[in-house]
Amino acid sequence: MIEKASVKQKTIASAVSLTGVGLHTGKDVTLTFKPAPSNTGFTFVRVDLEGHPAIEADATYVTNTQRGTNLEKRGVKIQTSEHILAALVGMDIDNAVIELDASEPPIMDGSSKFFVEALEKAGIVELEACREEYVVTEVVSYTDEETGSEILVMPADSYQITTMVDFGTKVLGTQNATLKRLKDFKSEIANARTFSFLHELEMLLDNGLIKGGDLNNAIIYVDKALSDETLQKLKSVFKKDKLNIKPNGILDNLTLHYPNEAARHKLLDVIGDLALAGMRIRGKVIANKPGHYVNTQFAKKLSKIIKTERRNYVPKFDLSQPPLMDINQIMKMLPHRPPFLLVDRIIEMSDSHVIGLKNVTMNESFFIGHFPDAPVMPGVLQIEAMAQSGGILVLSTVPDPENYLTLFMKMDNVKFKHPVLPGDTLIFKLELISPIRRGICHMQGYAYANGRLTCEAELMAQIVKKTKQLS
Repeated sequence: MIEKASVKQKTIASAVSLTGVGLHTGKDVTLTFKPAPSNTGFTFVRVDLEGHPAIEADATYVTNTQRGTNLEKRGVKIQTSEHILAALVGMDIDNAVIELDASEPPIMDGSSKFFVEALEKAGIVELEACREEYVVTEVVSYTDEETGSEILVMPADSYQITTMVDFGTKVLGTQNATLKRLKDFKSEIANARTFSFLHELEMLLDNGLIKGGDLNNAIIYVDKALSDETLQKLKSVFKKDKLNIKPNGILDNLTLHYPNEAARHKLLDVIGDLALAGMRIRGKVIANKPGHYVNTQFAKKLSKIIKTERRNYVPKFDLSQPPLMDINQIMKMLPHRPPFLLVDRIIEMSDSHVIGLKNVTMNESFFIGHFPDAPVMPGVLQIEAMAQSGGILVLSTVPDPENYLTLFMKMDNVKFKHPVLPGDTLIFKLELISPIRRGICHMQGYAYANGRLTCEAELMAQIVKKTKQLS
């Protein structure tokens, strides 16, 4: 179930950047973490592309899990997102924008260590809204029948993760790792580096991948005899005069941070991949032979459960309390007037959400012609009332809202669930899907009455000056 926690959501205090190369592309890339409003989660932005397209960290956008968790939305791609997302979750951050000037973030040393250090440098601050958590009340699991990999989550008082891995090789056998408290991520998990086996490395090289790889950003386990031909190829690729195999089977110059560093890195990947479920988890995750495919399939399953529960969740408010904005304050901000002013109160508002209210009575003008013998509030007017509540949120971002209009740009995924009748009290909840940019607002809206969801819609609107010519 979804529960509002007592702790506030967090973001970073200021922007911070890192530079490096992408592991597979070998391209130079700059990554910049930026603050984000409440309830916006994590959003990747490709600043190298026209219009700076954004991709939300959502399991829906996972298209490929070969050698990393790769996202794609409308042809725009983000590769190997997991180490970034693990750092954000591990540092207890809820909302952030991640700007990239290439498709793949810098690999750094193959862990989340440098991202954690950058986030610490930026500083972490609390936001106004409280955090929501998905509280696990029964076991949820996913099994990949082909590989035998399994991941599940069971009820627990906090977010905990255990990974169990068995690589079936002499050089790297069975390992386990556990994170009991998220606050230990920095000290116990963040610096666990990615790894590969020699046979995989040869395949990647032969296919033109890991162009940005070197022997300092991945642990290479030698699981087969190293031929002279392979040795020469590796020397050439990694620009080394000499390569050695350590007694523990690791190629060249890396020293393990932990005996079970591979299992710890798999745990890091699980945290990053499950961030795509879209909400903080309160439960214990157990992953047996985890990998990006099984991790993200599980994240998709959790995401569907969370979205279904969110749709069915009806917020509860004490309507006897004074509103944040009454009808007179609303009319000072919105240009609408009766009979087309369709919101009576604003109950709650933050930098990323708004809660509005409308009392539906038989005196509404639309009931004169809309089923007068069986009055039902038109669905389009429910959406309009929802949008007017959202308009309050958008107009609150400008110093002189009375000089602006809010115009619809798009409506998607509109669904009507139950009729609204005279005597009902409609409550509208709207949340930003992405930060407001250039006066454009993208919101998810829900309407509730009588303890049930009546309609929902994804809305996009733009604020424009009243004096501007409208075409």
